Amino acid sequence: MNEYLERFIRTYLQFEVAYDDVGYLRSTLFAFKESFARQVEKGLAEVVRTRSISVGEYERLTGVEFPDEESLYAYLEAMYGYLFEEGVQPVPPE
Repeated sequence: MNEYLERFIRTYLQFEVAYDDVGYLRSTLFAFKESFARQVEKGLAEVVRTRSISVGEYERLTGVEFPDEESLYAYLEAMYGYLFEEGVQPVPPE
């Protein structure tokens, strides 16, 4: 995971905001410099492709618990779709 993605996850996908699905996250990301958004995209695509973050590591970064890797990666794939492919903003499982 690159430092841009880690910073984005720690700030915008943490427990206190992860369940807020009002749809502001994409516009927030693209309000930063384009280079930051592209690094987040690159990092998230790689994490999804390589499955290189564990449930425990994600929880350490965000405080959000996932029951297993499958649900974590379904969420991260949906988040990628929302941020970069015009999908719907996902929320973690409750």
